[in-house]
Amino acid sequence: MDPHGSQPLVRSGEPLGTAPVLLMVHGRGAGPRNILDLVPRLARPGFTHLAPAAAGNTWYPFSFLSETERNEPGLSSALQTLDTIVGNVIASGVTAERIVLLGFSQGACLAAEFAARHARRYGGVIVFTGGLMGPPGTPRDYPGSFDGTPIFLGCGDVDMHVPRDRVDETAAVFTRMGAAVDERIYPGMPHIINDDEIAAAQAILDGVLQPVR
Repeated sequence: MDPHGSQPLVRSGEPLGTAPVLLMVHGRGAGPRNILDLVPRLARPGFTHLAPAAAGNTWYPFSFLSETERNEPGLSSALQTLDTIVGNVIASGVTAERIVLLGFSQGACLAAEFAARHARRYGGVIVFTGGLMGPPGTPRDYPGSFDGTPIFLGCGDVDMHVPRDRVDETAAVFTRMGAAVDERIYPGMPHIINDDEIAAAQAILDGVLQPVR
């Protein structure tokens, strides 16, 4: 089964193949238009924005901390959706170094897990309140290297959905895999994206917008 395979891909910004790509993954109960609402806050024109849709507005049914099997077939379909999009972007002539993955909440967990399973030099990975998937003790022997990819991880210290120790674990795994990790934990922050996180994301986007030397 491929529940997400027939869902739409919403685009905005520059035509595909002419600019860097910001691949934006929405959270549970939301949709592409919700995550695209971040574009004005990010205030970085010059990107192609791609926002896939989850079937039923949910990428997988249970917590990202659940056993992987409980989240199937949604999880595998969601990962395949991102893989297909990235493949199509690269086929359009945009290299992985000019692709930034961004997600919030459930979408952040999906983006983080996809990046780990497909590690390479991306333009960046922006994880707003999320982390790698699976229950405590999940093996993290992902192949590949991020080769210096800048990765941002931001989360509240007592978020209702994402425990801090999973964010810390994710940062450690990504660092071990060769990423340049910027982890920021915010005391008392609710389940939102704050202005400091936006500034961190802007710095990553600015790096991608620099002319290729």
